[in-house]
Amino acid sequence: MTQPSILWLRQDLRLHDQPALVAAAHEGPVVPVYVLDDDAPGEWRIGGAQRWWLHHSLSTLDAALRAKHSRLILRRGDAVSILTALMEETGASRIHAIRHYEPWWRDAEKKLGDRLELHDGNHLVRLEDLTTGSGTPFKMFSSFWKALQSQLPPADPFPVPHAIPAPAHWPMSDELAEWTLLPTRPDWSTGFDKDWTPGETEALAKAKDWSDDVAAYDRRRNLPSEEGTSRLSPHLHHGEISPRAIYHALGDTRDAGAFLRELAWRDFTSGVLLALPKYGEVNGRPKYDALPWRKDAEAKRDLQAWQQGRTGYPIVDAGMRQLWASGWMHNRVRMIAASFLVKHLLIDWRKGERWYWDCLVDADYGNNAVNWQWIAGTGVDANMFGRIMAPLSQSGKFDAADYIREWVPELRDLTDATIHDPDDSGVRPNDYPAKLIGHREARERALAAAATLR
Repeated sequence: MTQPSILWLRQDLRLHDQPALVAAAHEGPVVPVYVLDDDAPGEWRIGGAQRWWLHHSLSTLDAALRAKHSRLILRRGDAVSILTALMEETGASRIHAIRHYEPWWRDAEKKLGDRLELHDGNHLVRLEDLTTGSGTPFKMFSSFWKALQSQLPPADPFPVPHAIPAPAHWPMSDELAEWTLLPTRPDWSTGFDKDWTPGETEALAKAKDWSDDVAAYDRRRNLPSEEGTSRLSPHLHHGEISPRAIYHALGDTRDAGAFLRELAWRDFTSGVLLALPKYGEVNGRPKYDALPWRKDAEAKRDLQAWQQGRTGYPIVDAGMRQLWASGWMHNRVRMIAASFLVKHLLIDWRKGERWYWDCLVDADYGNNAVNWQWIAGTGVDANMFGRIMAPLSQSGKFDAADYIREWVPELRDLTDATIHDPDDSGVRPNDYPAKLIGHREARERALAAAATLR
């Protein structure tokens, strides 16, 4: 019998547009494997919200494989060691996988050497083909976007293979429940089931439905009280759907420009990791290493208030409570909440990045890092530090009243005119906190801190 191939799955938990699976099935028997490797990422081991999603995604993927007379093998530990041992155990001749750009996965791919055949499938186009004139990855999005557009549309997605040949003997597999990916006591995920259905089937259905709404995306995406975004981000992060499958699901993309830029931004952040692998830890602009972040006991209390949605700024608090309850936050509010932590509270962006990493079901290393450094002004392509978002005016501008009522029930009875700033209106309920700091005072403190770098 033909030697089997191992299909190494990571953040590509799908059968549709899965080039590594197609290549492996073309060669012969396939052993699909997911390795839960908490050591390779180190401090970037996947967070609690992602683990909840991963449990359900792995379960649905195994069911889809079994419908094709295959199955998913689960192993836990060092991915390189486990895959090497599985090759010996199964007699596999090769490992097929989709290319990843997180530094720990690039290191693992390098260690596997010529035993591993990599395929491109988690981005619109192959990132190594998008470089500057000097052959280096782009660090500016505008230039990246211009170069990417010249290579669109992306290749057509691969269909699901008609058959996935099985090996003569299946290796042993862990039981998914043994991994305890789901929270136990306390179970903070009780709201997740209401908002999310992980898995490839749901991802493909969402993409199809989104094609009917994408034309209104540019108008509605900044309105947190409306359902104006695709909510595809966690499906994309876990690889339950590919970006090019989404692109082609949109059909005529002339009205999808704003949304396509968001897909492109996701690819861009992976490209930044090619140039700067430690971007999640190190300022893109070294001069900000000397910024005097607040680190005292009061700053720690302010950080905790921000995490709990108790800052006294309703739009910020609504976002942070939505994040905790659902594992997701509206994109406009993500920016407002992040800016508030960095500029109003003068707390290191990395503190917020780590909180999002643990709480977001779509927490992506590259996207999370680039977005935080953009807001903080510390990145290679970033907003200026002195540009400070005003959360109170942003709340009114983007009509967030109903959004606040949903997530901050203490303010539910306030009018549209007073709910954005109940302190200033003199109607703040006793059970809602006063502002941690006034906007003008916070702005002056942030600008004074930035002035020390000149």
